[in-house]
Amino acid sequence: MAASGGITGGVSRITEYGDRNSTLLEHDSIKVLINDQGGMIPELSSIRGKEGINAHWIPWFRSGSGRAFNDAEHGGFWKANLLYHLAGNFPCAPNFGPGHIVDGVNMPPHGWTANLQWKFIKSGIDEESGAAWAHSTLESPDKALPLFFQKLDAVIPEHPVHYTSLTIHNRGDRDISICTGQHNILGPPLVQSGCRISGAAQAWATPPAGGEFDTTTRLALGAEFKTLEQAPLARGGTVDISLVPGPIGYTDFAAGVIPSTARLGWSALVNPGLKLAYICFFTGPAARGADDIIFYFNDLWMQYGGRPFTPWAAYEGGTDLSYCLGTENSVAAYAYGLEYSRQVKTLLGAPTTVTIPANGAKTLRYGSLFAPYDETDLDRGITAIEGESSELVCTGKGKSQRFTADPAFTLLKGLQSRYI
Repeated sequence: MAASGGITGGVSRITEYGDRNSTLLEHDSIKVLINDQGGMIPELSSIRGKEGINAHWIPWFRSGSGRAFNDAEHGGFWKANLLYHLAGNFPCAPNFGPGHIVDGVNMPPHGWTANLQWKFIKSGIDEESGAAWAHSTLESPDKALPLFFQKLDAVIPEHPVHYTSLTIHNRGDRDISICTGQHNILGPPLVQSGCRISGAAQAWATPPAGGEFDTTTRLALGAEFKTLEQAPLARGGTVDISLVPGPIGYTDFAAGVIPSTARLGWSALVNPGLKLAYICFFTGPAARGADDIIFYFNDLWMQYGGRPFTPWAAYEGGTDLSYCLGTENSVAAYAYGLEYSRQVKTLLGAPTTVTIPANGAKTLRYGSLFAPYDETDLDRGITAIEGESSELVCTGKGKSQRFTADPAFTLLKGLQSRYI
């Protein structure tokens, strides 16, 4: 069924910039573009009147050549296939972090799901809910980790949400522990100085020395802290990292642990100037089902400059031209990779891997909401989000704002049962 502006439940296959085969899902308030390449989502737009605004970051350095990444030709500038195609949100599995060798496998940065071509299977409009949906799959390229991935993406009428389910099958005869995450990256014009970041986490930590942030961070490495408003600085004192600055020449990372009592996990950014909220939500630890993958961590990647090397800069030693914010969520130790996460086992008291049982499967269900809000109490950030049967109730510094959504993923589970 062809998609066009203003039609509820539109779905179509298109070719995006850079000759990337993609699926477009849309209805009257939201538009989502999903590349087959790495499952990249360069666009999640909120539609208001005749115009829309895209929340997702599209890097200035994203390749538009339409050619496959070749390390000999492109590696010197882009460093990795992931950065050659990088954009917006994407699924990470079975790795969350840098490329490395694990179980004898040369694992790419953020895993196969972020680097390989997904196989589009089918799409359609669900008669029961009016949802536009698309089903795609990905096979493990290495028998040492015999995983199979199934993904269902959907938009539902009146819900300003991109829903996705990621089912990870283990076709082997031994359990496999993995990392997985959703790598939501937001960019201008949504990300501006004065935006507010919030999350469900009850405690936070910065990664220890020895990783990619050693030379870029303004924060103290290996530190723990209670709130985003009081993150410790490397030079002493604290800074409020819930308040987004302009480009300041630093790239920072912080991980926060979601309480074990939470039935809903979430992270959020609000732009008080544009009156727009971007909210990620997912099943919390206290609502875990037998087949659920649970994200235990909010991960903030604060890319406000700080990387004077390619592809972030146009040349080695140049000015970092990249300004964006990752409101990511994962089960992983920081973004230090699968092997590191297996070794440390826990972070801030929560597990850093999930086990996919032999000849079994587990599923992650996730929502990315992008919508305007009217309660000015959200301007200073969101303090709590609760899920009701058909709404997210977001509390600010006073009144609450309600968004139409399916926090229990009942509708998404119905689509899975009918189409996968």
